[in-house]
Amino acid sequence: MSKMVGESGAIVAKLALLFSVTVAAVVVIAGAVAYPYVAKVYDGIKVKLPEYPAVQKTRWLDQNWKDQRDWVHHADQGTATFHVPYEWFMALEQPVLSLTSVGLLSDPAYLDRFGFIPDPSDPKLGLPVGMARGKAMVDATAQPWKNPRPPYNDMTRIGLTCAACHTGRFTYQGTELLVDGGPALTDLGKFRTALGLSLAFTRFVPYRFDRFAERVIGKDASEVEKSQLLAQLGKVLAQGQGLSNLDAMVAPQNVVEGFGRLDALNRIGNEVFAVDLKIPANYAATSAPVHFPRIWDASWFDWVQYNASIEEPMVRNAGEAMGVSAMVNLTSARGGLYNSGIEFMNLDRIEKSLAGKQPNQSTGFTGLKSPQWPAELPPIDQKLAGQGATLYKENCQGCHQAPVGSPEFWTSDRWSLPDKRTQERYPGERYLRLEAVPITHIGTDPAQAKDMLDRKVTVPPELAISSDSFGFALGEVTEKTIKHWYDGQTPPVGPEQRDELNGYRNNGIQAPLAYKARPLNGIWATPPYLHNGSVPNLYALLSPVSERPKKFYLGNREYDPVNVGYRHDRLEGGFELDTSIRGNYNTGHEFNGDGSKENLKNGVIGRLLKPEERRALVEFLKTM
Repeated sequence: MSKMVGESGAIVAKLALLFSVTVAAVVVIAGAVAYPYVAKVYDGIKVKLPEYPAVQKTRWLDQNWKDQRDWVHHADQGTATFHVPYEWFMALEQPVLSLTSVGLLSDPAYLDRFGFIPDPSDPKLGLPVGMARGKAMVDATAQPWKNPRPPYNDMTRIGLTCAACHTGRFTYQGTELLVDGGPALTDLGKFRTALGLSLAFTRFVPYRFDRFAERVIGKDASEVEKSQLLAQLGKVLAQGQGLSNLDAMVAPQNVVEGFGRLDALNRIGNEVFAVDLKIPANYAATSAPVHFPRIWDASWFDWVQYNASIEEPMVRNAGEAMGVSAMVNLTSARGGLYNSGIEFMNLDRIEKSLAGKQPNQSTGFTGLKSPQWPAELPPIDQKLAGQGATLYKENCQGCHQAPVGSPEFWTSDRWSLPDKRTQERYPGERYLRLEAVPITHIGTDPAQAKDMLDRKVTVPPELAISSDSFGFALGEVTEKTIKHWYDGQTPPVGPEQRDELNGYRNNGIQAPLAYKARPLNGIWATPPYLHNGSVPNLYALLSPVSERPKKFYLGNREYDPVNVGYRHDRLEGGFELDTSIRGNYNTGHEFNGDGSKENLKNGVIGRLLKPEERRALVEFLKTM
């Protein structure tokens, strides 16, 4: 008996030593390849994620989009965002350090904690809203990834779609309400960390690779098959380490994004000019996180992005696909420069489903519509809202225009044609001119607009790009990628169809030190507020800056119908937003003047609103 105990003790000791060595190895690997924010979101070997209470009921709000919804949520845009195939994504285990099997990374309940909305309508696919399974995944040489087991089937790509960032959600007293086109509550940085750690654990934690191999290859995988899969995993980890090295290079300038925010333009630029071009010097910090914007009606705006920087819908959408890792060849003439895996016709179908037909006073917007205040929330005080309507006209309408449901909105002279060419060729098209308010007037955080204006990139001469200014260079690269696809079709896409696919607009790119003011329909469903999400609710937004929270938590889903926003108290595993950091400033757009024009400066845009006036205006904004 004593001998058996001794042998058992020796085995346990060996396992303990193996486990401790593994922990040490994984900690080192995590720092190198697990992608950014490891030190900030990790406590030991467990990702810090919020725990959310179960909901009793889930409902999609009525937005005239039921027929398009299911397709758009998983429409392949050609992206391979996670740099691993779908088959791997579904086989990886959660980043929990254990010698025994743990839950899968793709478990909908686990992904939900990062903010990805489960989609029970398509259990076969097994992906949340905003993830798509595409065609064969290819490597950097455009060769398909193969399953190591004969007949060596192609593995397929998995990537994010526009729905990942533009589908909103909130809960109220046990009911979850979902908003198509609203701002998502995902934390993509935290998920990137979890994915990197999951890959590292698969490589270094005993027994985990064997379980992974069985899920990917099948039962009784041979040593040859396993070695081939291990080699593929090694390449992915090396790629992850390269990305982590780039992040480390700019880490002092990075601003953590957190739930519901992303420095989208800088990340697109990094993917295109640093990763695709293989020029590390082009990698920039994520210095200007923005709140995911709502996208209803945006198809009919003359310029999009918060800083009114992009005009053409196809350039906007193809650039977004490139930013979430749609394959684009920018380095090899043999592979055809500007050859890409972007699914352009799917991008067009998504855009048309958002846009609907040309809007007018009799039809209104006919595509994706803004949501109306739902019956699940406390009823609107109509008398108070009536008082707020007067305040809206006095204080808001000059920039944000008349309410969308009013005749005044549809007869406004801001509806016009963007240029003479379009007027002559497409007289039925008209677009809504949005006011781009200079930062010197509006006073909100300048980082998004200024950092785009200041960023420079190096582009090799063979790409024939005329500018080193980031925004203009990105516009040119994207336009050439689109044109390459148009020219490569059989027969090539004709001029009239190109105009239609491009939304009847030119590839206008600009970088003003300004932010656009859009109509406020559906504003109640889009917290937090300002372009960087630095103000938690509408009541705070209408208050002097000195009364706005200096720090608050993002990641809460419970709705506050009184102040109109999410709860923002401490949330374990959430993200604390510090508004004293550049990129997070909560200044500007301030009603704190004395009523004189001389006092309208330094971000003060209107007179001080009394608390009861703020309440009335908030109540009116619920009706929009």
